[in-house]
Amino acid sequence: MSFLKRLLSTLFNVTVGPVLALVLIFEEWGWEPLARLLGYLARLPLWARIEAFIARLPPYGALVVFFVPALLLLPVKLLALYWISRGHAVLGLAVVLAAKMLGTAAVARLFTLTQPALMQMPWFATLYGRWKPWKDALIAQVKDSPVWRATAASVRAVRNRTRDLLQWLRGAAD
Repeated sequence: MSFLKRLLSTLFNVTVGPVLALVLIFEEWGWEPLARLLGYLARLPLWARIEAFIARLPPYGALVVFFVPALLLLPVKLLALYWISRGHAVLGLAVVLAAKMLGTAAVARLFTLTQPALMQMPWFATLYGRWKPWKDALIAQVKDSPVWRATAASVRAVRNRTRDLLQWLRGAAD
């Protein structure tokens, strides 16, 4: 049995682990800003009423609503895979990426609205209590990697140079 555990662990770390880490990094990056972006829609009266209704749902109603984006985006993702299989890779990839961003935004906002109700379910609270530290540790491990640190340093350098250039251009225009 220990051989099977080692084999699965190795396969997970080599194949699924990096892909899962990238998905989690994307969601971590987009979770709060995208949820905030959808939160701006709450300024619209009808949208605010819908959000208030969702926030008042009982636990299992909240659970159903929480999974709606995944169900609604599944046909879109299947269509994207169809386009990719027909040789329209750029179109298919663009649709998958757009669906991923829209899905992340919707799930993030819905989680914000439904988290109090979802946490009333002991099994959900237990799973979330295990998921969150595991996810945070995986993201910390990725962010501690040399590749991540080098990329982050490069991004900071480009931002600083861009900021300096814009300041110089503003000064030259005055």
